[in-house]
Parts: sequence; C-alpha cells; structure tokens
Amino acid sequence: MNSYDVIVIGSGAGGGTLVHHLAPSGKQILLLERGDWLRREPRNWLASDVFVDGRYVSHDTWHYSDGEAFQPQVHYFVGGATKLYGAALYRLRQEDFGVLRHHDGISPAWPISYEEMEPYYTQAEQLYQVHGIHGEDPTDPPASVPYPFPPVSHEPRIQQLSDDLAKAGLHPFHAPCGILLDEGNMPFSNCVRCQNCDGFPCVVHAKSDAEVIAVRPAIEHPNVTLLTGAEAVRLRCNSNETAVSGVVARVDGHEETFEADIVVVSCGAGNSAKLLLASATERHPNGLANASDQVGRNYMFHNSAAVLALSKEENPTVFQKTLGVNDFYFSGGEDFEFPLGNIQMVGKSQAPMFRGEKPGETMFAPTWSLEDIARHAVDFWLSTEDLPLPENRVTLANDGNIQISYTASNEEPKQRLYHQLKSMLADLGMHQGHLLPHHAYLKNDIPVAGVAHQAGTCRFGSDPATSVLNSDCRAHELDNLYVVDTSFFPSIGAVNPALTAMANALRVGDHLLERMGARSAAVPASAVAS
Repeated sequence: MNSYDVIVIGSGAGGGTLVHHLAPSGKQILLLERGDWLRREPRNWLASDVFVDGRYVSHDTWHYSDGEAFQPQVHYFVGGATKLYGAALYRLRQEDFGVLRHHDGISPAWPISYEEMEPYYTQAEQLYQVHGIHGEDPTDPPASVPYPFPPVSHEPRIQQLSDDLAKAGLHPFHAPCGILLDEGNMPFSNCVRCQNCDGFPCVVHAKSDAEVIAVRPAIEHPNVTLLTGAEAVRLRCNSNETAVSGVVARVDGHEETFEADIVVVSCGAGNSAKLLLASATERHPNGLANASDQVGRNYMFHNSAAVLALSKEENPTVFQKTLGVNDFYFSGGEDFEFPLGNIQMVGKSQAPMFRGEKPGETMFAPTWSLEDIARHAVDFWLSTEDLPLPENRVTLANDGNIQISYTASNEEPKQRLYHQLKSMLADLGMHQGHLLPHHAYLKNDIPVAGVAHQAGTCRFGSDPATSVLNSDCRAHELDNLYVVDTSFFPSIGAVNPALTAMANALRVGDHLLERMGARSAAVPASAVAS
C-alpha cells in the first residue's frame, strides 16, 4: 500500500506523539523513520561507548558556513532524539509566549497564547508520565491539574544542596522528569534510578521517550504502519502545486513514492528545513513553503554550558538530574535587568566521560585522578535563550547536505548565569574556583555540532510574509503540509523544548482529527498509566 490518509515523517517528540494521537481515529497512517530501532544491548549503559566512542551518533555530514564538514551529534532512531535525551520535560514559562527583551535583542511573541497551549501541556505530561510539583518553581506557569506523578526524590547530597540553596534565599525545585519510576513500589518499578539515564539509551525502556510512550502503542493499531530505514529526500506537489501529493523516500537504496492526503514533516529543525529546501518546484523555486524566504532561518539551539563543581566531600549520588533553579530566568538582579536563564542538574559524571578533555579541564588538582574527579563532581547544565536571528540559518551545501550559518547571541547573560552559579556554590561545600566547563556532553568545542535543543527554521505566525506556517502549523502556501517538530518555534525560551514539541503535536493532532472528521484521541487528565 502506497496511499494513505496521513504520512508523518520522523518519529521523535513531535512526529511520534502526533501518530499516537491520531492512531485511534482509524485513518490510514504511515510513519516514516530514516533510522531503525535502537538496539537494546549492555553497551547502551557504557559511558565509554556512549560518550567517548559515540556509538549511537548517526552517520551524517553537515557543513559550517565556510564549507568545512562536520559530523553532528544527531540520533536517527525510532523515537528520534528522545532516545538519548535527559527526559527533562519543562513547560515554557507563560511569559515566553509574549515579547521578551533580552540583552542582545527581542524574543518575539508566539501567535498563540500560553492559555491555548496549557491543556495540551497537561495532556503531554499525562502521556509522558512526568514527575514533579507545579508551583514549587516561582516562575512556573499556571497548570490546570497536578503532575500525574510525584517528584523524583533527591538523593542525600542533592537534598543537602537544595536545602542550602533555599537557606540562601533561592527557590530550588524538583525538576520535571519523564521516567517510568514508582518509588513507592520499587520491586515493580520499570526505572531503577540508575546512573545511565541522561544522554544514554535506556536498555530497560524505563525512560519516557517517544518510542516507548508513543510509537510502540501507536503501531498496535492496524491502521498505523511504521517504515524504518526510510529517509524522506523530497516532497512532490500536485499538478497546480498547491498541495503536497507525495513523499519520495530512499528505502533500501532506491527511491519510492508514498502518497497521502496530509503530509506532516517532523525531522528536526535542521532536517525539516533541508527537506523543504530540497523540494523546490517551478512554482516554489526557493523550496516548498518558502515564498517568505523564512525556511531555514532563525535556527536556534540554546546558548548552553555543561559545567561541574567539585564538592569537598564525595558526591555518591546515582540519579542526579532531580533539581533546578530558575531564580535568574527573567532577571540577573539589580545590576542586570535582562533574563539569564535556567540552571538544572545533569546526569552524574563518570570517569570515562572525561576522556579526550583538555588537560586544563580535567586536572583540577595535580594529584587527582579522573576517578577522584568523578566521585566529587556535582554537575550542572546552564541554558540561556538563543535569539532567533534571520542570519542564523540552514541552507543546502553543494552536496545537498545541511549547511549552517550561526553566530551565538546572549553571550553576556550566559557568562552572568555562569557566575551566578559560581557565587551560589561558593559557600555550599564546593572547592573554590572549581566550577569548570565540561564538554563531554557535546564532544566538540564548537557548540553548533552538538545540535541539542535545535529549534526554529519553520516558524509559525499570522503573517505569511514573515513566517512559514500558520497557527495550526500548516504551511501558508500548501493546503495539506504541516510541520510539528521544534522547527515551528518563533523563540526557544531557556528550558528544554521537548515537552512543548509534544504538547504542540497534540494540539495539531486535534486540528487534524477535526479536519479529517475523525474522533478525538485526547488523553484524559485522569488516564495515567502506571
């Protein structure tokens, strides 16, 4: 069968969630995934394989603006990038949906309000089984119902850190986390709170990733077909080029065309732009949906830093990613009125992760070994908002692969956030001066190669002259073409984008169900899996 009601390209946070939402409708749905199932094996949990050897980094070649080739840290599997994500499932702040003034410019308003997105955030939290406490973080936006599961508890060293931060007048909170954990009944819990979660594949399928939560249940429906190893290379239009008629995919070394009434692109911000640009026609000479010249522009991926502090006492924490601080999300204090961003814990450092680091970044003390460093490390992730700049863009290189032109923004707030963290920890049992950059999470000194949290490139908006998609994430110029990954973001905020992609997929899913005259597949707030 090569003709469907809906084709969704990409099975990650956006595409996987959307297919799950549409599956009960009975409509014929094809999910195309360029990768395969991520192999379950003991090496899923070996830091040397994952962080040093890049065993699960997919083979791809991108280019910098000067033409130099590099291998991006992308993951093409069923479940997309969520297979190795940290499952930190934050809502954007309510203010992120409006205009925000930053040190380096303006973060624009979204064409929809937070209030319109809120029910879908709730549904996404239910579906992805998020643990947390709404309102514990003072920047938290309003929520209509509690999280479906209680927060993941802090281990003693992190609880001590949380208590000390609170005594210092800050507002630490339990980070919203998507894991299949039942701390009240651990013998029956899928998750065992291991050290190999953030940045690792989960060999026991206890992480709330798009494969486990969305794709596997979706393909149990007989009307849903998953085709792996199928890379979409271009989209075909109908005779008058007003709609997409088919998807040309490379399968087993040859091209095959699949037809559908509705086509949804969800390949990731870089690859979604690439697909539209590679699908140019006579009527759309600059690429599909690109009369505004906005496809590929406004590429964002957060201005982030992974850093570690050295605790004077050992840090025996196993599952460390349980704490966040947003006191500086909107302001740096009296001397700096602009937003700084988000501070959160990341997975606990392991000695093999340090391999390949610069000597100055690993030799914190002359006699310490990497094992000593790992035992004393307390690890943080800092995110400052990356502004949507038109010149930061994805284009096609001469070989047809992605070429990225990118200049970082908001460097001053990023540095201030780093110094805020440093000052916070000065009196909290940390070695003075030992808060240093740690590149193991990116494996590259040039952050653009990390491609984590990428967004933009197909922004949605009300004006076709300045946006690619309308408020339903449908292309302004093509009646049946939608984009549901993070490409649609007009701005990225300073928290992890995955939950917003999931929530938006549910929102667009309701629109598509109504368009097709199908019944809703909404997740009721009370329907929470154990």
